[in-house]
Amino acid sequence: MIGRLTGRVVAEDADGAIVIDVQGVGFEVKMPVGSLGRAERSGSESVVLHVHTHVREDVLELFGFASDGEREVFRLLIGVQKIGPKIALGLLSALPPVDLATAIADGDLGRLARVPGIGKKTAERLVLELREKLTRSRLAAPTAAGGTGQGARLVAALTNMGYRAAEAEQAVAALGERVRQVATADLLRDALAWLTQRRGP
Repeated sequence: MIGRLTGRVVAEDADGAIVIDVQGVGFEVKMPVGSLGRAERSGSESVVLHVHTHVREDVLELFGFASDGEREVFRLLIGVQKIGPKIALGLLSALPPVDLATAIADGDLGRLARVPGIGKKTAERLVLELREKLTRSRLAAPTAAGGTGQGARLVAALTNMGYRAAEAEQAVAALGERVRQVATADLLRDALAWLTQRRGP
């Protein structure tokens, strides 16, 4: 089983799927929206992904995450009845791990049920099965890209403004360590400036 990949991202789409080149071999990896922007960087171009290998019937799929904690949350989610990898990715795209843990701890069924594929009964099942397992304290450590909540909020804000997820992730990654240290409003302004410069006149 593949548990970790370090390489250069050579293709990506708006839904979070990427192709990562590892010493000449391209691996297709599905990721939650926003996760790539939070991933650890190795060198100037390479990223480090924590990978879950999912095998079913004749299909082998790779799912990548910014941290081991994010991958652990994914594995907890797919362990819940009627939650498959696609819905689990949707949950982590809509609610990064800390926000998801908060919604589950608070029993916020409305917030959970707003995620595509999650109805009221499934939201209740998530709260029932994961409230004790998915705790905020386990997810509190920031990721290499600047903190799960802050980075994800910036990506979400940018995508809500019409930017593609891939563009938003790149803008957040370009902010580097400042994501841990600067107020969200200032970071958003700087990310917009970076995107404007990239797009040109």
